[in-house]
Amino acid sequence: MTNFKYVAVNGQGKTIEGTVDTTDRAAVLVALSKQSLRPISIKEVSSGKVSLNFNILLGKNKVKSGELVIFTRQLSTMISAGVPLLRGLESLGKHAESAALKKIIEGIIKEIEGGAPFGDALAKYPNTFNDVYVNMVRAGEAAGILDEILKRLALQQEKNATIRKKIKSAMAYPSVLIVIMTVAFFGLMLFVIPQIGKILKDLGGPDAQLPLLTQFMLGLSAFLLSYWFIIIPAVAGGIFLLLRYIKTPRGKSQFHHLILKVPAVKGIIRKVAVARFARTFSALMGAGVAVLEALSVTGHAIGNVVYEEALIKAAEEVKNGKQLSQVIEGYEELFPPIVAQMLSVGEETGQTDTVLVKVADFYEEEVDVAIDGLSAVIEPVMIVMMGSMVGLIAASVMGPIASLSQNIK
Repeated sequence: MTNFKYVAVNGQGKTIEGTVDTTDRAAVLVALSKQSLRPISIKEVSSGKVSLNFNILLGKNKVKSGELVIFTRQLSTMISAGVPLLRGLESLGKHAESAALKKIIEGIIKEIEGGAPFGDALAKYPNTFNDVYVNMVRAGEAAGILDEILKRLALQQEKNATIRKKIKSAMAYPSVLIVIMTVAFFGLMLFVIPQIGKILKDLGGPDAQLPLLTQFMLGLSAFLLSYWFIIIPAVAGGIFLLLRYIKTPRGKSQFHHLILKVPAVKGIIRKVAVARFARTFSALMGAGVAVLEALSVTGHAIGNVVYEEALIKAAEEVKNGKQLSQVIEGYEELFPPIVAQMLSVGEETGQTDTVLVKVADFYEEEVDVAIDGLSAVIEPVMIVMMGSMVGLIAASVMGPIASLSQNIK
């Protein structure tokens, strides 16, 4: 794909500038003609690629979730008050604190001035506005309830951000302890144990019989000292390759299947996924999105390949005439029975979106309780692990010292 900058004139004679990513100039002409624009000049943009990638690496072009929530709420309020969409966007663009968000809003305004619908303009920025956001905005435009849809989106983003923050805070403590344990282990093995071994050999002589545990620790320390320049890069490289593999489609699928089988984690992952499914699907249904499209978008939004595959299969069964509640009931390992029951009630009463909001609220509270419980368990387990490591090293040192002191007596 190549980036082209164009200057064109619309039907009212107004000059419009913008950029478009496409294959060649002919594709640019086709895109402009669809928007009823007459091109004046089209130039291929070749400069700025390095700085753009550099900014991406620094995170300068990324819009934070909190900024997106504020943007969505403010735009919803303006539209509810009767402010035209373009005027509201221009006002938000002028007062945006984030340079990245300001640039995106300017791009959206140019797209709308060129004749593109608001939803299509948002779709040009997939890193900021995901499929759920774009589809709900499109549905809101079609139904004439854009302000209400934006309120739903802001609420949904806040809920998702809250869950993410809780998971990150729960993982922060064990992550720090694991790093401390790793650094302490290598520090003791590379610097402390060799010195203690030298002292023991000086006291006991070259023929001193050291306990088996002490011999093992000294041998491990000697091995690390001899091959640390191979071991440390190998461990770092292994972790890097593992993380890269997890990002591939096959690796992501295997990883997501694995975490749904880990006893201590699968309960939380399941509740988070069900909460996201209920919240996202209810929002899409409330916006008037078709069931099949809502299932497809929700599957991508959950962030778990196992659930995504299940919802794709569910969409096929619904397409063939089955009720969604009956299909979900067949996935007991992924969706608790209450989800199918509530879906059935929603289908009977025609209030699927309202019923699923209650399901989402319930499971979000369950996630909070589960994370707090996991945090309470992780802390003593990590302390015991650190104490065991220190105790093992202390035992390997104190054993021969006690033996040598008896010999001296």
